[in-house]
Amino acid sequence: MPQDADDDPYRWLEDLDGPEAGRWVRDRNEHSVGTLAGGGRFAELERALRQVLDAEDRIPFPAFHGGYLFNLWKDAGHPRGLWRRTTLDEYRKREPDWQVLLDLDELAGRDGENWVWQGADLLRPAGERALVSLSRGGSDAAVVREFDLATRAFVADGFTLPEAKSAIGWIDADTVYVGTEFGPGSWTSSGYPRLVKRWRRGTPLAEAELVYAAEPHDVLAYAVHDPTPGFARDIVERRLDFFRTERYLRTAGGELVRIEAPDDADVSAHREWLLIRLRGEWTAGGRTHPAGTLLGTGFDDYLAGGRDLAVLFAPDGRTSLQYFTWTRRHLILVALRDVRSQVEVLTPGPDGWHRAPLLASGAADGGFRQVDVVDTNADETDEFLLSSTGFLQPTTLGYGSVGGEVEALKEEPAFFDAPGRSVRQFFAASPDGTRVPYFVVGSAGNGPGPTLLQGYGGFEISQLPSYSGIIGRGWLAHGGTYVLANIRGGGEYGPGWHRAAMRENRPLAYQDFAAVATDLVGRGITTPRLLAAMGGSNGGLLAGVALTRYPHLFGAVVSQVPLLDMRRYHRLLAGASWMAEYGDPDDDADWAYLRAFSPYHNVRSGQPYPPALFVTSTRDDRVHPGHARKMVARLREHGYDVTYYENVEGGHGAAADNAQLAFKWALVLEFLWRVLDDPPTRFR
Repeated sequence: MPQDADDDPYRWLEDLDGPEAGRWVRDRNEHSVGTLAGGGRFAELERALRQVLDAEDRIPFPAFHGGYLFNLWKDAGHPRGLWRRTTLDEYRKREPDWQVLLDLDELAGRDGENWVWQGADLLRPAGERALVSLSRGGSDAAVVREFDLATRAFVADGFTLPEAKSAIGWIDADTVYVGTEFGPGSWTSSGYPRLVKRWRRGTPLAEAELVYAAEPHDVLAYAVHDPTPGFARDIVERRLDFFRTERYLRTAGGELVRIEAPDDADVSAHREWLLIRLRGEWTAGGRTHPAGTLLGTGFDDYLAGGRDLAVLFAPDGRTSLQYFTWTRRHLILVALRDVRSQVEVLTPGPDGWHRAPLLASGAADGGFRQVDVVDTNADETDEFLLSSTGFLQPTTLGYGSVGGEVEALKEEPAFFDAPGRSVRQFFAASPDGTRVPYFVVGSAGNGPGPTLLQGYGGFEISQLPSYSGIIGRGWLAHGGTYVLANIRGGGEYGPGWHRAAMRENRPLAYQDFAAVATDLVGRGITTPRLLAAMGGSNGGLLAGVALTRYPHLFGAVVSQVPLLDMRRYHRLLAGASWMAEYGDPDDDADWAYLRAFSPYHNVRSGQPYPPALFVTSTRDDRVHPGHARKMVARLREHGYDVTYYENVEGGHGAAADNAQLAFKWALVLEFLWRVLDDPPTRFR
């Protein structure tokens, strides 16, 4: 056990709703809001950002189900949202005729609850029932209620679950798989379901049939049913840690048959096909495949022992597969080459897999645009919805069917002026020689100016170009430069790029971020005095390290919903599920390297720490707000310039509706402009 395991003078701030911690939060909020929200610039920022978030001509991004397009819509009149649907023909119109299924604001008023939408599991393939998840204040824990789409009402005596981090999904109209609170032993150490049960309509939850029980130290267990005619199957998954999973085919008799594949691979089935995306090197069928490869084979043949694996995607040093998705008969691959989109479609046939671009050559490339598949109608057709976005190009939404043209459906309005601004991609050299890509968005050639550098660097999550009315109106429009860093730990170059910064190698991600900051200064884009570091969640940890390890490189730091105490992160909420990423603090060897970069444990007196802002949410039940609370208390103890804001609602997003989101971002931007814009000449 590490010596300083319990040496934590601010542990009382982990008491989520304790009176002493509550007073501390209120005092800090009152000071921060009183300081930042009182001027005309803040009011202008909040108003401008609220206009972006509530704009009536935003794209209502939809999803296919049963001949309809479904959408959740929020605006000034419906802050919690309208769950609604329409047809494709109606959606093509400038003002579609939407059928409102559920008014969340009306429901919240009727129930006396601050409901926040958490999604709906629709009965496939075209059923009129849904399992609707609603959280109080935006937390991950949610209440589940069965909803009838035809009558637009909750089902009396239907499937319901009390507030919990449940897992539930349809088997058929009268049966579900469920993991939730069944009494002692229901949860893993990460706070997720440990037990999977089969629950029939009209029977008590306590009598549900046990299907599978994971180990207490696993992350979670769950089961899914695929109702595809002729290919119906049930899969049970045991998540060993964040990256490793055991998978079983559940037979009609209830037997579990192991699907033999590397635990760290992504394995999925569609109709007769089985796909395996590798995170590590794997030898099968006499051939060795590198990490990042996508393999395809017949599902039944593979379970019978066959290993005739077709290589559907092969990575190289500059190219990685981001994800794949099926239409009914085709497989769409979305890849990156030096963080630039490449989209192609693969079609299985008797002579193998035929490969072709999904779009005309170059259609995804202008201005570093990122192309994404929003949804497909994989149960029924080869239809797809495709978005295209860029830092300076408003998002567009297209509709198509594989083999045909893509029809333009919707285009986001321009929320700021793009002329005179550019997007450039550079590569910084990290200390070990690794080339680290990053994007610079702003007005070139005006000399050093206020610059916001954002990064993440974890969990194989890529940071990609996108259009942001928030950053555009609140930062770029007033002369700021925005930078997005693609540091190690992310997925921009596949599993190897992620693995390079896991566990004891985590500091390489921080070195990459520092290298980008140094490169920006070397290119004359900014100066340390005018450069801010920002990140959220794992990126909030990155920002905390920027503050404590590289204070000389930055003039300001913003850390949102962050991890910061790497000694106790695994004991707070979902933290235990991330030990595969960071390490186990209860292991002396792991704690030795974790302590070296844990921001909370590296606050020292007399350091050149720049002003810092920490933002979190009381209702974040994923990353405990105690991380940010304790960090701020320790920084204040040492006399540093630190600002704190904790939203009562919002979950891991720190905002439950557009009003809260606009307020939060206005605080962040007001803080940045106050610190970096001195003298205040740029905001106009």
